[in-house]
Amino acid sequence: MTSILCVALNPSIDIANEASRILPTKKVRTRNQRQNIGGGGVNVARVLAEMGDTCDLLVMAGGATGEVFLDAVKKLPVNLHTVRIAGSTRIAFMVKDMETGEEFRFVPEGPVVSPAECEEVRRFLETGAWDYVVLSGSVPRGMPKDEYASMVRQLAGRNCRIILDTSGPALKAALDVGGLFLIKPSLDELEGIVGRSLSLEEAVKVCQEFIARGSVQHVAVSLAREGAVLVSAQDHLKLPSFQVKVGSTVGAGDSFVGGMLWALIHDYPVREAFRVGVAAGAATVMSEGTDLCRREDVLMLYQHGEDALDSAGLTSPRSVQKSRQP
Repeated sequence: MTSILCVALNPSIDIANEASRILPTKKVRTRNQRQNIGGGGVNVARVLAEMGDTCDLLVMAGGATGEVFLDAVKKLPVNLHTVRIAGSTRIAFMVKDMETGEEFRFVPEGPVVSPAECEEVRRFLETGAWDYVVLSGSVPRGMPKDEYASMVRQLAGRNCRIILDTSGPALKAALDVGGLFLIKPSLDELEGIVGRSLSLEEAVKVCQEFIARGSVQHVAVSLAREGAVLVSAQDHLKLPSFQVKVGSTVGAGDSFVGGMLWALIHDYPVREAFRVGVAAGAATVMSEGTDLCRREDVLMLYQHGEDALDSAGLTSPRSVQKSRQP
C-alpha cells in the first residue's frame, strides 16, 4: 500500500457564508454557514479520504480553536500527528455576494510558532518513511520562510516523491534545493519567481528549464480561466477549464493536488493523473462554501467531461463562469 504524508503547518478552520449583498459600512447579514477544517495539506487529506484512501496528516495546532480543529480532523480516516503550539489555530472567513457572485475571503496570518515547536516538526519527519510527501500551504510566523526547502533537504535520499504547493520565496528556495516531484504554481506565481510576464510558450520553457536542472520532474501551472498546463521533460499537456455552475472556488487548487495524487497512487500515468486533478478542482468549484469535491463528480468529469455536465444540467456556457482550477 502506498504511504502518504500530508503536512499542514498553518491549518485553519474555514467558515463560509452567503449574503444577499455586501456593501461598505452596512451591517451584512449572512446565511447558510458552512464550517470545515482547511489549509493546503488538510484539504489534500480530505480529498484523499473522499476518494477512499487515507494518509498520515501532520498539523500544528493550538488554543481553543485548535481543539475545535483537532476534533474535526479526528473524524477523518487519517493517521493524525499533532505538534501542539502555544498560539491559536486561525479562522478563515469567506462570504459570497449572491447578487454579484463575488467571493470575499479573509485569511488571517495565523499564530506565531516557537523554535522548539518548529524543531518538533523536523523531528517527526525523521521518524517515518513515505512514498509521497505533500508540503502544502503557508508557513506560520516564527518558522523560517525557507522551511519547505529545509524539509526537502531533510527528505533527500528517502526515495519519496515530494509534492510542493506553495509560492513566492518559499517555492523559489525549494526549487533551488531540487529533487521535487511536482509543483503547482499559478501563472502569476511562476511570473513572480522569474520576475517578468510570461506567455504560455514562455511559461512552458521556464518550467522545462526547472526540470532540466533537476529542480522538479513535473510542473502543473494553473492558467485561471484558461485551464491548466502540465509540463514534463519532453512535452506538455494543456487542458481547458470545465464550464461549471460555480458554487465556491475555496479549496479548488488543493483538490487538484488531492485528485492528482489519488490517481498517481492508483497507478494512473502522470498525464492521466493530471486530468483527474483538473476534474477534482472543477468538482470542488461545483460545491458550495467550504465543501470540497465529491468522488462521483470527480470521476464523472474525468470519464465523461462536459457531456456529463450538459446531460445533468450543470453547465450553461452563456451565463456560467469558468472554473478557476486547479
